Amino acid sequence: MNPKVNFFFDNATQWKEEFEKLRAIALSTELVEDLKWGCPCYTYEGKNIFLIHGFKDYCAILFFKGALMKDPDHILIRQSENVQAARQIRFTELQQIIDLEKNLQAYMFQAVEIEESGAKVEMKKTKEFEMPEEFQSKLDNNFALKEAFESLTPGRQRAYLLHFSSAKQPKTREARIEKCIPQILIGKGLND
Repeated sequence: MNPKVNFFFDNATQWKEEFEKLRAIALSTELVEDLKWGCPCYTYEGKNIFLIHGFKDYCAILFFKGALMKDPDHILIRQSENVQAARQIRFTELQQIIDLEKNLQAYMFQAVEIEESGAKVEMKKTKEFEMPEEFQSKLDNNFALKEAFESLTPGRQRAYLLHFSSAKQPKTREARIEKCIPQILIGKGLND
């Protein structure tokens, strides 16, 4: 138990009992508890295995390499089509966690085994993401923008491409692109 993680549990207003039960199960695995991204994160030899987090409608365990895990209980959820590696197990009440305690431990140990094996999730390359024609046009006509975009990390490039292409209307895509150009030009990511 890491005292700095108490902040998360002490300040929880929703899902408090569920979080505490998930923490007890996580600590039974003897993984190292840390606070990352404002959430309890459990690591093995410095590698992130899973975290506990909450949303309005559910709380969850998120396995960082969940895409590689076997799911005999059919409880792993891919949050959206854009999520490549992570998978969640969601809960809406304490009893669900109690009923799945042994299964959750097994999934946690499986996640550690995957980490120990060195297995990696095969991620889509940036060039495989949809390039909105509005943004391609900007890149073709603005060398500085093209150079700045290509200098961004692949993750930052993907975040911009997903942000731009998720807009259904061309007008919205254009507005998003225009709003982000200054940030791209100074080498910042979408959420920096």
